[in-house]
This record gives sequence, C-alpha cells and structure tokens, in this order.
Amino acid sequence: MRRPAPGCAIVIALFAALVPAPTACAGASGRAQPQPLERLFDNAAVSDDARPDTADFDGLGASLSARDLTAAGWTPGRTLTVQGARLTWPLRQPGEPDNVLADGQHVRLGGRGDALAFLVAATGGATVGGAGEVAYADGTRSSYRLTVPDWRTGPLATKAVALPHRNTPAGPVAGRTRLYVVTVPLVRERRVVSVRLPRTAGVHVFALAVRASGAGWTGTWAAAPSGYQAVGPWSDRTVRLVVHTSVGGPRVRLRFDNTFAQAPVRIGGATVAVQAEGAAAREVPVPVAFGGAAGIEIPAGAQAFSDPLGFTVPADTNLLVSFHLPDTVTAAPVHRLAVQQSYVSVPGDHSADASAAAYTGVLSDWPLLTGVDVRGGPGSVVVIGDSITDGDRSTTNANRRWPNVLTRRLLAQYVVPHYGVLNQGISANRVVADGYPGDGVSTDASGVSALDRLDRDAFAQTSARTVIVFEGVNDVRRLASAGQVVAGLREIADRAHARGLRMLAATILPCAGEIHCPPAVDAERVAVNTWIRDSGAFDAVLDFDAALRDPRQPARMLPAYDSGDHLHPGDAGLAALADSVDLRTLMP
Repeated sequence: MRRPAPGCAIVIALFAALVPAPTACAGASGRAQPQPLERLFDNAAVSDDARPDTADFDGLGASLSARDLTAAGWTPGRTLTVQGARLTWPLRQPGEPDNVLADGQHVRLGGRGDALAFLVAATGGATVGGAGEVAYADGTRSSYRLTVPDWRTGPLATKAVALPHRNTPAGPVAGRTRLYVVTVPLVRERRVVSVRLPRTAGVHVFALAVRASGAGWTGTWAAAPSGYQAVGPWSDRTVRLVVHTSVGGPRVRLRFDNTFAQAPVRIGGATVAVQAEGAAAREVPVPVAFGGAAGIEIPAGAQAFSDPLGFTVPADTNLLVSFHLPDTVTAAPVHRLAVQQSYVSVPGDHSADASAAAYTGVLSDWPLLTGVDVRGGPGSVVVIGDSITDGDRSTTNANRRWPNVLTRRLLAQYVVPHYGVLNQGISANRVVADGYPGDGVSTDASGVSALDRLDRDAFAQTSARTVIVFEGVNDVRRLASAGQVVAGLREIADRAHARGLRMLAATILPCAGEIHCPPAVDAERVAVNTWIRDSGAFDAVLDFDAALRDPRQPARMLPAYDSGDHLHPGDAGLAALADSVDLRTLMP
C-alpha cells in the first residue's frame, strides 16, 4: 500500500461514514498530488441508447451514443493512434464516469516527446481555451494553452471522429457530434511527470498522452489525405501502391490512416518490396506486422503504424506497398492526385506476390497509405502545398515533382544533411478555406485548408525538422484578399515556431493568362509575396516567383517553364523551383 504523502490527513475508519475522504492529498508544499486521469473522472459522457438518462455530457441531459462509438471502432479500453499519439478510450461502461471536467486538476503522466495530446470536446456551445502547465522530471515547468472545439458546433475539418447522433432523455437526435485530438508543444525530450489541466468551464478530457517525437526515424515518403471518396467497391482485393522514397535506411515501418472515416477499415495483411517494373517486385515482398499480428482494424479517424521491419530501403527508389482488404470497402481516405500508376488485384490476398499477374486493375490515387519511415537519418523536411507541389502537369510515373528534384539535390551533396522530403501537397488546396468539408463521402478532393490540416500533415509527421509552406494561389484565384492569406500564413508560421520547427515560405508563382488570374488577382498575389519577403515572419524565404517569372511580363511564367495552362509549371519549371532552393536554409 502506498504511504500517504507527508502532511496528508489519514481518514480514520471510525469516521469514514461521517467524513468524506479527500480525492487527492496535499503534500508538504500544499499542492495536490498528481493522480492518473481515470481516477479524476467526474462526468459521464456516454450512454446506452436504451438508457440515455444514465449520462449527462453537456449539463442538459445529452450524451454520446455507445452504439455509435462502437460502430466507429471506439470501444472501451481500446488504444487509438491519432496524430501519432497513442490515446486510450476510457475503459468504462455506458453511464459510468468517463471524462474529467477540466478545473485545474493535477494529472500524473510520464514520457518524453514533442507534444501533449488531449482527447477532448467542449460542451458550452463554442470553442473555448485555457492555460495549463507541464512539470518535468528535472524540476522545470512549461505552460501551454489548450483550445477545445464544441462537441456539436466545432469544425468537422479538424475532428478526430464524428458520430451521427446524440442521445437525450427524450430519445436520439440526429446531428453530428464530434471528438477532437488537440496537441500542444512540449519541451522536447524532457521527461514529463505531471500535467495541470486548465480551469475552463465545459472542457471534457477523455484521455491524455505524451506523443513520442519519432526520434530514431526519418520520414522518407508521405501523402496527405485529400478527402474521403468512393472507391471500388473492393471486397477481398489487394491494393498495390507505388511510392517513391526520398532517403534510405536499414529498417522500415508503414503508416495507414483512416482519416475522415465514419467506420473502421480492416487490413488483412501488408507487405513491402522494391519495384522491378509496373506491379512486379524485384524479390518476394516482405510482410509487415502490426503489434505482432498480420493485420489490423483501424478505427474511424485513427491510424496504424506497422512494427519495425528489417528491410533495406534504397534512397530515391520506387517501393511497392501492398495490402489486402478482406472486407468490402466502398469509401476510403484518398490522396487523389498521385501522378503515379498503382494497382488493384483480382480477388484474394496477393500481397506476397512478386509477380504482377494478379494486378489487373489500375489506380491513379493513393488510398489509406500515408507514410513510409526509415530507421535513422536526420529527420524530415515537410512541404505543405497545393497542386504545384502535388506534381500536377508533371510527367506521370517519372517522379519529377519539385520535392523529388529537391531530394536528388540533397542526396548529391554532403554539406547539408540528407533530410527526408515529405510531399504534403494537395491539388486545389487553399490556406484559409476548406474544399473538402472534413466529413462524409465527397467528390471534392481539394482537402481541408492548410490551417486545418497543419497539425496532422506537418507537426505530426515523423521527425519533422523544417516546414515549407507554398500555398496561396488558389486562395487569391478564389477571390480571397491578400490580407486573409497573409493572416493565414502568419498563423502557420507562429504555430510552427511554437513547436520549435524551422518555418520557410515560398512566394506565389505568377499565373497571368489563366482564366481565374486577371490583373486584380495578380495584384493580391503581389501583395502576399511582398509580405512574405519583407515581414520577417519566416526563418527563410524561397523566392519561387523570382525563379520562374518572365522578366518582361512579371505576371506570367517564362514560357519554357509553363506547362501550357499558365498556372502549373511543367517538368522544367518544377526542376527550376527545386534548383532555386538554397539547401542551407533547410537546416534548423
């Protein structure tokens, strides 16, 4: 039995019926001793649909549906990985206390990493925020600010999971309810010992964890989910995706994301191989495992990392990542514009096939797979961009996107570390407005805004060291003002710097001659570029505008760099962008 802290009153059994025992003892300093989060649970958020009155999440009798949570794969005691953080959904039955109303409680926690991850929702009808504090083993402390969206009105674009209805004493009410994973920065690699929650009315905390920083791993390939789209339908099929590495390493792990989903997806088995040609592998593909098992079910909104595998990943090379989908899959998170041909098989698990014979179907997108990491290396450069970064109008299957060319420049020199380069471009993406709404099956694959995807697509990427933002042309083409774009870019810079990341921005390319780029739009573009160059908001500026514009007509690209649509550079223009980067600016 643990001894009471010095100075803590001991409740004598004789008076136990008369005097309530304290929930936490005060130490000699008078501060409450930290407790595990589950010991502090004081609110019931989840009810059985048949007994909705057993929980009161919002103070008005409404609650989350246990049935909906189960359908999403969020079952009691299950550990879910979201934004790289492992969070456990409370092991509580419907109607039992399953969350903490944040009121300055002192939570015991351990681990080293780059961020604290909170599984939260607010119930006051609006987004709310409050300040808290982190204590480290070396006696130091750091403060944080937690901002929590409302469970009914918060943005769907940033939610972890959305459920189709809420329970009330009068019965179920249709309407999306949301849960969020919100991360806040830590002092990197200091060991956390406790966290003080904010004192903020209506903030509910279900789980809390330290997110590991990914130390020892480098991201070599990544793709951002651009929407949740109809696929197949696939039933008992194997998907074989072709992905191109940046850096190499002696071990590998894969990341699959079920972002934006409403239901779990099951991967029956997965393999990795070096591509020979088309869907054919050089050698027999090697299976990966998930917690020692061949496959895994990924809950809605969650992700799965494979176990580390001893497999030599070459740099600047095509891999085949194959995964079997044993159940019927009609929709999935997808990166739409792959500029790369991938494959889908006839029925059966063909993930271990070296031959291409079973792969009779062709794909032009990347579903479910979002990352490939290699062991070792110096970390990664993450590029948040739009179609120009995504490689629109570049040669298919040739890996001539400008981040690919930047990779080859890095690999060819020894002054700057050989960083992994992670292309998080999404065609038609914008800085300040969502194209895809962030929930439901949609044909819109322009993604949620750079602001709304920044945490997931940049900060949570494996061993991110430097972030480059190269966006804004779609905002001004859609008639956003320079002021709106500048405000969004400034927020991106501030948030990255708060995470200790190096933050670079690229100027917007000229686009005169394209139908949505008249002189008035060009004036807004020029105003944004002037701010990027002169504001000092970024650690360095990549002047892509200067690299590609026609000196005689500065509102246009040089014809040699223009793909022909006056908006997207062709292969030569994309290479010119990469060649214009001073590699030293990438170093933290």
